Amino acid sequence: MKSYICLLYLLCSFSLISQSSFEPLDVFNLEFAADPQFSPDGNSIVYARSFMDVMTDKRLSNLWMTDVSGSKQRPLTSGNVNHYSHKWSPSGSSLAYLSTESGRPQIHMLWLDNGQSAKLTNLQQSPSGLEWSPDGKWIAFTMRVNAKEKSFGNMPAKPEGANWASPPRYIDRLVYRSDGAGFISESYRHIFVIPASGGTPRQITEGEYNHGSPSWSTDSQTLYFSSNRHDDWEYQQQNTELFNIDLAGKNLKQLTDRFGPDVSPRLSPDGKSIAYLGYDDKKMGYHHSRLYVMNADGSNKRCVTCDLDMSVDEAKWTSDGFYVKYSKYGNTKIAHINSKGTLKDIVHDLGGSSIGRPYDGGSFDVHANTIAYTQSTPTQPTELAVKREGQEIKQLTNLNEDVLGFKQLGEVEEIWYESSHDGQRVQGWIMTPPDFDPAKQYPLLLEIHGGPFANYGDRFSAELQLFASKGYVVLYTNPRGSTSYGADFANLIHHNYPSNDYDDLMSGVDAVIAKGYIDEDRLFVTGGSGGGVLTSWIIGKTDRFKAAVVAKPVINWYSWALTADISGVVDYWFPGVPWENQDHYMKRSPISLVGNVSTPTMLLTGENDYRTPMSESEQYYQALKLRKVPSALVRIQEASHGIAAKPSNLLAKVSYITSWFEEWDVKP
Repeated sequence: MKSYICLLYLLCSFSLISQSSFEPLDVFNLEFAADPQFSPDGNSIVYARSFMDVMTDKRLSNLWMTDVSGSKQRPLTSGNVNHYSHKWSPSGSSLAYLSTESGRPQIHMLWLDNGQSAKLTNLQQSPSGLEWSPDGKWIAFTMRVNAKEKSFGNMPAKPEGANWASPPRYIDRLVYRSDGAGFISESYRHIFVIPASGGTPRQITEGEYNHGSPSWSTDSQTLYFSSNRHDDWEYQQQNTELFNIDLAGKNLKQLTDRFGPDVSPRLSPDGKSIAYLGYDDKKMGYHHSRLYVMNADGSNKRCVTCDLDMSVDEAKWTSDGFYVKYSKYGNTKIAHINSKGTLKDIVHDLGGSSIGRPYDGGSFDVHANTIAYTQSTPTQPTELAVKREGQEIKQLTNLNEDVLGFKQLGEVEEIWYESSHDGQRVQGWIMTPPDFDPAKQYPLLLEIHGGPFANYGDRFSAELQLFASKGYVVLYTNPRGSTSYGADFANLIHHNYPSNDYDDLMSGVDAVIAKGYIDEDRLFVTGGSGGGVLTSWIIGKTDRFKAAVVAKPVINWYSWALTADISGVVDYWFPGVPWENQDHYMKRSPISLVGNVSTPTMLLTGENDYRTPMSESEQYYQALKLRKVPSALVRIQEASHGIAAKPSNLLAKVSYITSWFEEWDVKP
């Protein structure tokens, strides 16, 4: 009898554990599959297995290899460092990759026959964009090169042993700081090649211009790449062209010349054609990225996807066309497009490795007619999956069953509704808390995406799951301005943001309330970046929300346009510069509505955010305090715009948001 009672106790305990909710520390136990790369023979796939180190608060990754059945999984690298950007050699005998084993990222080589590895470089700057030459003799990559330091002023010599202040920082460029990098020294990204056996890198490109990742010609003698080499490139930041350069004489040839971006050149298998992405820049807030093809010499340019109302994120050659990645209705897909532009969807549910909110993303590779890709659903972080022609999708990894298999996650339901403004159909998702009972009443949390030209979708989000675990019904939607619904829908906010996206969001709240399980006295709202713009706009127009958290917002478009690190968008999001369009800038600024705000409001921004600088939050906080509106300012330390770069900062963000809402919640 005693043993029976003990067994019953263990079973009950296991049942309780299996039904527990998703908790903050569970975030550190999540893993993500990323960047699958087929071996040249198509029998193996190497992918990055991303994880988080709770002791150092870092995202890290190791390389793993599997066969296409998923039955032979094995690690190729290990350790609490980053191994990434892996590329197979043409022979399939070795693997080049980047590693932080020695502190700074360096190029490493792994030989598959014996498992030995070696560091090939000792670079002072971080390399990226590794590409093998087809003959297997060279590896091309890009790396920043510092420009000659400029001196200004005429300081006297410092006495020996004197402790003076650091010298002034002299700046004379338009773009002088970058979110996540801070103030940047003047440097330019150039293309290098290094022997596959190691040695001294040779710089291929020159000049005070930035150059994109290269693609090789089939004879391994020429590199193709994108660059903005216009004299006024700082003022035409999107206007890149395609070039080629031969390694022997470094002769540079320009292949495109239209106004707009031309990027990501990829040679056809026979070397006769180049596929690339871009668009004709019409100074709209949003442009579809199109797939183009031209002859290798730059002649006979033609658009493959211009008849399709979709934006191509990535394209890979096949024997009869291309496999492309694109998003539709909040879901990222891979489709086949033939040379005539006819599209056929192959797989869906691609997802990236974001631990925060459910943005689009994901990566894939193709061998013959087999696709390897990263797959995600609202209850599954990205796993590795394959789709063979004529066969069902097969998931090859199950990296999170050990964590999520014992957790009860929030369930997600898709919702479509009409905007009260003009009847536009808007898509959203409702995440309900664990043990949800539709007969009960729940608080509603409206969570708004940034961008604004981005999309949420049916993908995993640790942040939203944490909100749901606190008992909130979470609504997240794609109001006008969101991508994946066509160019016209995205550009409904062209020179008109924020505006009727407010109506789209309020209509979504009303649609969820109509389901009958929402307590209308317990409505809350938050959003980050563009979502912070809309959150502050909302509370300036309505007092129906009990509390709000405005995360990393733009409050004053005039000041933001002159302090943010993306000055180039001024030409696209506004009819002109601020001082010539003061009324327009103020009309769209949430600060113009601050006199209406009565909602208890928390501001939350990364201390080192240069995309939506802290000064934006400070303006709004000061204004709210002057009006005696209950308010608080949270400055997330060691954080730029991407707060979740350190996992603990994501947890801090969620904790402060939910604590603020709990403080102002009126529970029944």
